[in-house]
Amino acid sequence: MSHVNLGILAHVDAGKTTLTERLLYEAGVIDELGSVDAGTTQTDSLALERQRGITIRSAVTSFSIADVHVNLIDTPGHPDFIAEVERVLSVLDGAVLVVSAVEGVQPQTRILMRALRRLHIPTLVFVNKIDRPGADDERVLAEISERLAPAVTPMGKPHALGTRGAGFAPFPSLNRAAEILAERDDRLLAALVDGDSRLDDAWVRRALAAQTRRGFVHPVFFGAAITGAGVAALAAGIAELLPASDGDPDGAVAATVFKIERGPAGEKIAYARMFSGTLRVRDRVHFGADREGKVTSIAAFESGPAVQRRSVSAGEVAKLSGLADIRIGDRIGETGGEGGAHEFPPPTLESVVAARDSSDGASLRVALAQLAEQDPLIDVRQDDALGEISVSLYGDVQREVIQATLANDYGLDVTFREATPLYVERPVAAGEALEVLHGESNPFNATLGLAVAPGSEGSGVDVSVCVDAYSIPLYVYKTREKFAGHMNDYVRRALREGLRGWPVTDCVVTLTTCAYSVPDGPPSRRGPLSTAADFRKLTPLVLVQALERAGTVVCEPTVRARLEVPSASIAALMPALGRLGAVVEASAPAGDLTVVETLLSAVRARDLQRRLPSLTGGEGVLESTFAGYQPVVGEQPTRNRS
Repeated sequence: MSHVNLGILAHVDAGKTTLTERLLYEAGVIDELGSVDAGTTQTDSLALERQRGITIRSAVTSFSIADVHVNLIDTPGHPDFIAEVERVLSVLDGAVLVVSAVEGVQPQTRILMRALRRLHIPTLVFVNKIDRPGADDERVLAEISERLAPAVTPMGKPHALGTRGAGFAPFPSLNRAAEILAERDDRLLAALVDGDSRLDDAWVRRALAAQTRRGFVHPVFFGAAITGAGVAALAAGIAELLPASDGDPDGAVAATVFKIERGPAGEKIAYARMFSGTLRVRDRVHFGADREGKVTSIAAFESGPAVQRRSVSAGEVAKLSGLADIRIGDRIGETGGEGGAHEFPPPTLESVVAARDSSDGASLRVALAQLAEQDPLIDVRQDDALGEISVSLYGDVQREVIQATLANDYGLDVTFREATPLYVERPVAAGEALEVLHGESNPFNATLGLAVAPGSEGSGVDVSVCVDAYSIPLYVYKTREKFAGHMNDYVRRALREGLRGWPVTDCVVTLTTCAYSVPDGPPSRRGPLSTAADFRKLTPLVLVQALERAGTVVCEPTVRARLEVPSASIAALMPALGRLGAVVEASAPAGDLTVVETLLSAVRARDLQRRLPSLTGGEGVLESTFAGYQPVVGEQPTRNRS
């Protein structure tokens, strides 16, 4: 049986989860349709998802269409969870983008389609809600062509729009699609021009499937998920037009982890897409340079929820238990799979979170640590001096999700302070520092010398160890390589707070000098036997001195924003951009829209996002990509060092 790993994406409230329910029902996986309003759907399992009628966490279920097995991955549609969306996209074979027949192409629809096209995900479009008053197939089809992708072809014609009897009739022949397909198929173009009698429906269907699988064209289906109209045609299109990617079950194991949850006993459960090979219970697998674990159980998706199995093979999605150190984004196996790693923009906000009951402080720390494991883009920082815990954020909805998750899953009632910008620090020059064993300012049994220098923009932190093995306490670290790995951890931990309290990045740190003490050593090294704690605790002390000599500058996150707005709103938008300090890099008309590309701070972009609906009559779209950090002009913001 072939496998298709399918994502369903949509602007909030376009009917994505309802479509998921209908597909499962039509395939016989569920006996009764769930309701988003009633909170009884298969995929929206979080209480907040049911309360708000939105998808927050990706969920997996499965069904079959003829001889094709579909792993259906329901994905978030809110921009605060774009990282969650991108993780899922990395494991998909194809996607269905849901568009409302009433509202048409909405802001998030455009953002999602651009992500799908950027990652070359073959995509079908399902125009939902044809039964609603105001549904207009011709208008929406024109919007899809103008605002999402020019190469679209309708697969049939809806009828009785705006009524409960609305339906969808697939075209008996797809020959009308031949013209658009011929733009990328020379043989088809020649057959059209010559009036070749061999140009029949079968030829066109083969061409349509081939171009859909390569992401060149996007077939459009119409229907109403709530009544089931058009869903059978969409299901047939999924099986016929999207690529099945089974991989080699006999090859080397290669898989990508795209989600982690915790089981009833608190154990980690990793959701993994198998790209190659076969994974069996009790297999020991590698995931990362120095992490490995033994798979203790496997649950694969067969028809509906996952069922226990002894093995899982290429093309399938499974829940793996026993891998205690696994993280989202890990690639299992030597090559890790085709999904690859995706770079996500860093969070640009942080907020202090506190338990309303002060006795819940320890439980809150444990809960936040577990949430950070499930989502590595959530960074938790504890300020011991102030007794505060801060959480990095992308936006307000994400904050609400964390708050609701802490309440529902951990029984913790918490409050968040107003979010503040999350800055970084960069060294402005080179600096060195040395603490010598037995020195007055050195309370630890070790010698360390560290040099700090600016790195290239966007390079992160580079740590190198330039000392000989004889100067390393190998009785503690065993090998020079393991010592270097631990020093890398010590340095990175220390750089989480620079001179002004912000994370330090874009720098090169070099260990230049190292020594340890032994009871029977020469006088300069004689003393209590050095321990790992001596090196771990001495590292931040030396590193801060080196940073003080180098100096740092605080930098704010910036984004490159692409705005699509009605041309009539440009007169109101441009002055607003000027007041926000945005640098307009380009502006060009695109039909009845104007595309404006601008560079501005991430914090100002958040303000712009909030104001955009009023500036553009609700029609403006802002899509931003992280553009690095720029030095703050004027007073340098600070935060307390923990």
